[in-house]
Amino acid sequence: MQIILQEDVEKLGNRGELVEVAEGYARNFLLPRKLGLEATAGNLKRLERMRAHFAKKEATEKDAAQKQGEQLAAVSLEFTRKAGENDQLFGSVTSLDVAEALAGKGFEIDRKKIVLAEPIKVMGDYEVPVKLHREVIVNVKVAVKKEE
Repeated sequence: MQIILQEDVEKLGNRGELVEVAEGYARNFLLPRKLGLEATAGNLKRLERMRAHFAKKEATEKDAAQKQGEQLAAVSLEFTRKAGENDQLFGSVTSLDVAEALAGKGFEIDRKKIVLAEPIKVMGDYEVPVKLHREVIVNVKVAVKKEE
């Protein structure tokens, strides 16, 4: 089934692209979430007008992401957690913890945009990438220290 994407979809395509997907994926995921439109003759004609709109929207989103990224690059976060021997944490620092700490500093960032492959379980200093936009990725300094 052919779908016109209305939003960027990870590992599938970008806004305004015509992609081939399984019918179930389109019917159960893309269409209900308004991430795509079915590629009918009328929608294909609308695609050209939509591409101009998407280009403007893309430019403004990228500019906003770059401005936010410049501010975010100067931020450093510090977490204190209980730890055992060998500096192993009893818990962990997750993307949700990072998102909440950033919210405390005035940055509203969705935790899905924080690219943390696995939770931090060892004390130390880390660089955590935050994907603000498809082309704008900023590293945030995170320090995990032992609770006294």
